[in-house]
Order: sequence, then structure tokens, then C-alpha cells
Amino acid sequence: MNLRTVIFYGPSGSGKGTQASLLKEYLEKNDPAHKVLYIETGEQFRGFMAKDNFTARLVEKVVGEGGLLPEFLPIWVWASFLVDHYTGAEHLILDGLARRRDEAPVLAHALMFYERPRPDVVVLNVSRAWVLERLTARGRHDDTQQEVDRRLSWYEEHARPAFEYLAGAGKFSVHEINGEQTVAEVHKDIVKALFGE
Repeated sequence: MNLRTVIFYGPSGSGKGTQASLLKEYLEKNDPAHKVLYIETGEQFRGFMAKDNFTARLVEKVVGEGGLLPEFLPIWVWASFLVDHYTGAEHLILDGLARRRDEAPVLAHALMFYERPRPDVVVLNVSRAWVLERLTARGRHDDTQQEVDRRLSWYEEHARPAFEYLAGAGKFSVHEINGEQTVAEVHKDIVKALFGE
């Protein structure tokens, strides 16, 4: 199997983390000769905030207040991960990277530098009503209608222009997937889009 680079996009509640994990399992099962590097910036930031340094405390403060971190920080997180862990012989699954328009060219240039041919962008399309119903049903205190609306508006304002940039760059294969299906059906559609199976 050729090495694959898959970048996931989808609003909060779309299930992109679940689908990224399922794709990781699929690649590990079907191509055991190659490792899979799964980069999820939210997880990387949670680990970073546990450190005792000035920047970590600032990040924790901004995140705690629901603010927006400056672009250099998420870029630094995933770039550091690649520098430390990528050997050139792994599949890459990228979740939560380049979620703002200004970050997208940096990711595109990084993948060109690492000679990753024709990366795939998987976009999970879901409606506002579907996400609202799904998130409010799980009963978390921060899944109020107002907060979910805020997250969805942020996605439309920031993340959508980022993946539209990648789509327009001409060097990425973009796959729009109906996310309003069962987890298994979404996974099946992703595998079909990526591998023709």
C-alpha cells in the first residue's frame, strides 16, 4: 500500500476523531509494514498544558476562557511532533491541524517538504440541527445550544476557509463525506473514497 496522508475536517460533534481512529485501525490492519502517525492537536495541547512553564500557563488561560490561540502555537505543536516522530515511512492521519486559513499554506508547504504526494482531505459534512441534537443528547455541561452554535459558527468562519484553501491548491484530493450516518457507514464511505473498496 502506498503511504497515505489524510487530513480530517468536520465541526464539533461530527465524529471526526472517531473516524480518524477507525482509519488508523484500518491502516494498521491492512498495511502492517508501515506505522501510522496520528496527530491530534487537541490531545497535544492537553499534554502541553500539563507542563509547568510560562507558555503552558498562558495556553491554559486562553483555552479556559474559550479564547483563540495564536496561529504559531498549533503550527508549533504539529511541526514539533513531525520533527520528533516522522521518519518518512509512516502513514499520516492529521486531526485538528490547519483549522484556520492562515495555517493551511504552512501545512501544505510542510507536506511538500516531506514529499507526501497528493494528500487526502476528508470533510465530514453534517447539519447544524444534527450536531445540536447529537451534542445536547450526551449531556455535557458545555454542550448548551448557545455553546454549540458558537463552535459551529467558528468552524464555518475559520476551518471551512482552511480546507477550501487546500481544495483550491490543486495538490490535495478532497472527499466530502455524509457524516449523518452510522459510525460504520461513515467509515465505509471514507474507506471507499480513499481506497476504492
